[in-house]
Amino acid sequence: MLEDDFCDIIKKARTGQGLSLDRISAASGIETAGLQELESGRRAPAREEVLALAAALMLDGPKLAAIACDHWQPAHPAHQTAKDVILIRGDIGGYEVKGYLFYDPATRNAVMIDTGYNPEAMLRAIEKERLTLTAVCLTHGHADHAGGLDAILARHPVPVYIGEGDWSLLGWQPPLSLRKFVTDGETMRVGGREVRFIATPGHTPGGVCYKTDAYCFVGDTLFAGSIGRANPSTLYPTHLESVRTRLLTRPENFILFPGHGPSTTVREEKDHNPFG
Repeated sequence: MLEDDFCDIIKKARTGQGLSLDRISAASGIETAGLQELESGRRAPAREEVLALAAALMLDGPKLAAIACDHWQPAHPAHQTAKDVILIRGDIGGYEVKGYLFYDPATRNAVMIDTGYNPEAMLRAIEKERLTLTAVCLTHGHADHAGGLDAILARHPVPVYIGEGDWSLLGWQPPLSLRKFVTDGETMRVGGREVRFIATPGHTPGGVCYKTDAYCFVGDTLFAGSIGRANPSTLYPTHLESVRTRLLTRPENFILFPGHGPSTTVREEKDHNPFG
């Protein structure tokens, strides 16, 4: 199931561009009351409405229609086939969150990408799989992705990597001795594997994605068929640039692991993401 419905997508595009409902109504020919219904999800859109709104919001019309009218879903069940990635599911107020453990099978060294708001499950997985945690890599500083960091560091006092612009977003900040601000393009070793840091501001000022040889852990920079909400909204153009030039330029078979919703691939997103 996709993280974002049609109503989420059009609202993110409208608010990101600072456009009023009245202005979109004038551009699309859909009455303001009808737009309110569509944005709130009170009714399904007709295909012609989808295409009109896409044009008004500078989104890709056929891709948006595939989601809104044809019920597109990404086909790649990546979390089931990736043998060196452990998916941890968490919950914050009924809202599912995903964190990951990426590890080298030869050495059992591992890094955590976001806490998944479920430190207990993270710690159980580390113990069950006999992993040695060497770092925590935060895609951004929001609570649903960093919550429980204190419990994890109490058991595994490892370095915490985060974009400098997101440090102030952390509700609980690790000791400065463990804080590592990410440098774009920097790499780290995980046993015999390599993780590269990719600065992707937009969802937050200091957003980061973490790339391996076959995967990219993208947090809320990108969802299957959508993107996270720009925080603040003035980052919306920067967010689009991060998605288009820093993620969708990767090899098409690259698997993308987001912080919410299903995994996907670069090819799927180039073909189906209306923001791409």
